Amino acid sequence: MSPSAFPFTVPQIGISAVVDILAVAFIIYQLLQIVRGTRAAHILVGIVTVAALYQVAVRAHLEALRSLLFSLAPYSAVAIIVLFQSEIRRTLARLGRKRIFGGYQRPESTDEILLALTALSQDKTGALIVLERDIGLRTFIESGVRLDSEISRDLLLTVFMPGTALHDGAVIIQKERIAAAACFLPLSVNPAVSSKLGTRHRAAIGITEETDCLALIVSEETGLISIAAFGNLERGLSIERADERINQHFGAPRRKSSYVVAPAARAEKREDEVRMHE
Repeated sequence: MSPSAFPFTVPQIGISAVVDILAVAFIIYQLLQIVRGTRAAHILVGIVTVAALYQVAVRAHLEALRSLLFSLAPYSAVAIIVLFQSEIRRTLARLGRKRIFGGYQRPESTDEILLALTALSQDKTGALIVLERDIGLRTFIESGVRLDSEISRDLLLTVFMPGTALHDGAVIIQKERIAAAACFLPLSVNPAVSSKLGTRHRAAIGITEETDCLALIVSEETGLISIAAFGNLERGLSIERADERINQHFGAPRRKSSYVVAPAARAEKREDEVRMHE
């Protein structure tokens, strides 16, 4: 059969074309992963529906409908930016999760934070602790009471003690120091978030939707520990899993979980010291 028998010719696909196709497919896949399960998914479905309706109007020669949809096209870019502003901000934050040189380090104050979480969980004391990473939290710090103090278990327990002035709101940790307490955080409006979640959990999800911070939550009703990051919430964590999530979020190398033994030994040592002074 001669080549002229084919109605079209198959284009030659080179290595650069394959790389180009794979790169576009990867970007589309990542965008779909980001918007899946969020309010952006419903908006995206609406945009695709409008685009499909425009194609139907063109092919069916529905001039009035085509003109109406065409007149809205110049404003679509601005509308997408406004509607997807939180998702765009979160996407850019994800692009900066890995540093080119050196990577992240495990916060030195992690052990003190985990000690506080353990005590808060046992006493069923509600708490919300936010760990800043790359995106600054200055706006939210200014909404609370400035502390600028060293991180310690005793201070965190005092802040979240029921009845104190700083009990409500979040503690924000910035550059290995407690920057502020009683901070106000934006509540998540994601329809996929369970309506059974309280204000503390919704605030943790809300702040992680806008920034790349890590939010640690202790439930006041159950004492369960939860962690929010990039708009996702993981509930009912053990203290070992919380330590692992902190290391994972800050890109620290994995280590054997010696936390369970170390803090216990530290607590026993403090008790022994108290007994010696008595």
